[in-house]
Amino acid sequence: MNKEIQAYNNSLEEGDQEICNLLAQEINKHLPEAENKVWHAHPVWFLDGNPVVGYSKRKKGLCLLFWSGQSFEEEGLQPEGKFKAAEIFFTEAGQVKKKDLKRWLGKAREIQWDYKNIVKRRGKLERL
Repeated sequence: MNKEIQAYNNSLEEGDQEICNLLAQEINKHLPEAENKVWHAHPVWFLDGNPVVGYSKRKKGLCLLFWSGQSFEEEGLQPEGKFKAAEIFFTEAGQVKKKDLKRWLGKAREIQWDYKNIVKRRGKLERL
């Protein structure tokens, strides 16, 4: 695991560490080609420089965010923000359904909006 991401996970409380370590393991397993790093203070995975999935600690729990998740059309993911992102929250590792996560990660690879060029396009997203 990326040392920065491991340090992020280790900085959290024990239960949150367990969730983060599980998420990182599954993301790395199903998106082995993805670059991963701490970006804007949170672990994020990128495909060809485009952010696709990441997680962060929030008041409600651990948030798993898919940048193009609204286009996945998945009931378990809730819309987030004004673009195409969708999220799900976990408060314990047992809530992470690996089968769902694997499916979502597959969709993260196949269904992408071009976030890496959003500034250049003045806030307009294009589907890749």
